[in-house]
Amino acid sequence: MIIELDNLCFSYESGKPILNDLKFSLPKGEKLGLIGYNGSGKTTLLHIIMGLLTPSSGSIRVLGKPILGKKDFVGVRRTIGFLFQNADDQLFSPTVLEDVAFGPLNLGKSPKEARAMALETLEMLNLGGFENRVTHRLSGGEKKLVSLATVLVMEPKALLLDEPTTGLDEDARGTIASLLNGLSIGYVIVSHEYDFLAATTGKIYSMNEGQIHYNGGADALHGHSHKHLLKKHLHRF
Repeated sequence: MIIELDNLCFSYESGKPILNDLKFSLPKGEKLGLIGYNGSGKTTLLHIIMGLLTPSSGSIRVLGKPILGKKDFVGVRRTIGFLFQNADDQLFSPTVLEDVAFGPLNLGKSPKEARAMALETLEMLNLGGFENRVTHRLSGGEKKLVSLATVLVMEPKALLLDEPTTGLDEDARGTIASLLNGLSIGYVIVSHEYDFLAATTGKIYSMNEGQIHYNGGADALHGHSHKHLLKKHLHRF
């Protein structure tokens, strides 16, 4: 298992439980979709896995190792790539190249090695020639793609992707879908775009009342919003 969560509980200051004895695991190589209504806890769950929020109880294991404190989460962030829902939370350097090369430099790569890794990753995302662009002047969709580049350049063992296609046009969504389908690593995609999930994942889970339920194969997803989405099944064609 890449990620194992057991009996996770979490509440914000309002006191309403967001996660309630939640259990979930991501096996190596599995490509999973996570759906649910706004406010159901999907983003909260990803933030807890990455150490950005602290659960009130429960356990987290990554690659079989218990994650107990801040020092352990440093290793988690080198193992699991996390794409924020808002690209502006991910990008902070003046230029695209500096943003994408930051991770490899932080891992001890030489400037030459980091530059080569960054350029290769940008090319993979059809962003060749973007390296000297000013990050804050990019469009929303371009920022999302550059954010994904900063994640993939780290060569993670798994990905957590929070609404990766928000603001992207059809061509960009297709680029990301093809890229994800070509990866050998597993991932969890949080998304409301069911056609995208059907194209990029094998299994679908939903969040409801603080827990995760298995819904079935991704090929059962409709391409439109469905009021019964959070039931423990998906209607099939």
